[in-house]
Amino acid sequence: MFSQSYYLILSRADGRYLAAKPKGGGKESGGGYLLMFREDFEALSYLNTHASEVANRFAVESVSGSQLKALLRRWGFIGVGVVQDPLVPQIEFMIHQN
Repeated sequence: MFSQSYYLILSRADGRYLAAKPKGGGKESGGGYLLMFREDFEALSYLNTHASEVANRFAVESVSGSQLKALLRRWGFIGVGVVQDPLVPQIEFMIHQN
C-alpha cells in the first residue's frame, strides 16, 4: 500500500478532501474515511457520475502511499476508503491504526 500512488478528490473552494462519514456522524466518526482511487481517471469518473453538476469545483490530486499516514493524522481521518468501482461505487474501508 505504501509503494504506490493514490488519487484523492479535493474541493477547490476550501481544499478539503472528499471523505465518507459513517451514519450518525458522532464524535467517534472523526473526520470520516478519506476516499482514495487507484487511477486518476477513476476519480474523474466518480465525479462525473455522481456529481457532474459540480465536478468543476473539485480537483484530483495524487499522493504517494508513504504520505498517507501524515495526511490522515493532519486531517483527522479515522481511515481510508479505497474505491474499487467508481460507477457503483464499491468501497473497501480500512481503519488507520496509530
